[in-house]
Amino acid sequence: MDLGLKDKPVVVTGGSSGIGLETARLLLDEGARVAICARGAERLERVADELRDKHGKDRVLARPVNVLVEEEVTAFAADVQETFGGAVALINNAGQGRVSTFAETTDDAWREELELKYFSQIRPVRAFQAMLKASGEGAIVATNSLLALQPEPHMVCTSSARAGIQNLLKSLARELAPEIRVNSILVGLIDSNQWQRRFEAREDQSQSREDWYAQLAKTKNIPLGRLGDPAEAARLLAFLASPAASFITGAQVEISGGISRFI
Repeated sequence: MDLGLKDKPVVVTGGSSGIGLETARLLLDEGARVAICARGAERLERVADELRDKHGKDRVLARPVNVLVEEEVTAFAADVQETFGGAVALINNAGQGRVSTFAETTDDAWREELELKYFSQIRPVRAFQAMLKASGEGAIVATNSLLALQPEPHMVCTSSARAGIQNLLKSLARELAPEIRVNSILVGLIDSNQWQRRFEAREDQSQSREDWYAQLAKTKNIPLGRLGDPAEAARLLAFLASPAASFITGAQVEISGGISRFI
């Protein structure tokens, strides 16, 4: 399928690793021009060099940005406008989970988590909204979590914030239509640096990575018997951001290997 993204500029936040990086790679393979940002400047530049070597220097823009800092997001948007002349899609992918129960979560932790989850969406949307609207085919896609609809007691703070973000995205889909489509993906357990760190800290250091991940999938009762690959989530993000999904807005698409229990 041709996604219709050839030579079109797309923005990916959290684009230096995991789902964000795989999404940037896929978009470039589809012929898009891609602007990525992330907090870690050194890693971001290494990734950007790799992408430029494969696809060309003029097709990749990379800037170190903390999406919680309005001035940095605004400056990034200005760079995208100057370099690419605008953007047709924004993929909001920044953020990670917090493991804590209600009893363990302090007021400061609540504030930090809510600020991260909300403003990692709000600030990029504000910054890029005008150029997405001007493109005539604007799209926003957010990486959200299955926790939004199926909370876990050991991630009470993140689950609550994820649910609020899903409500926000649904509201934006109505408010920004028809000029900008707004959708999200709800990810389950996806292989990531977070899970790699947990593997490295495993209790039984003799256990192989393959066996540890297989045991994790079994413990979490994932029907497909494994964690998702970031590239699998990237394919869904790229589709929803593209003109191929032109009649889809206000949707949340689960990608979890069948782990959900809700209807």
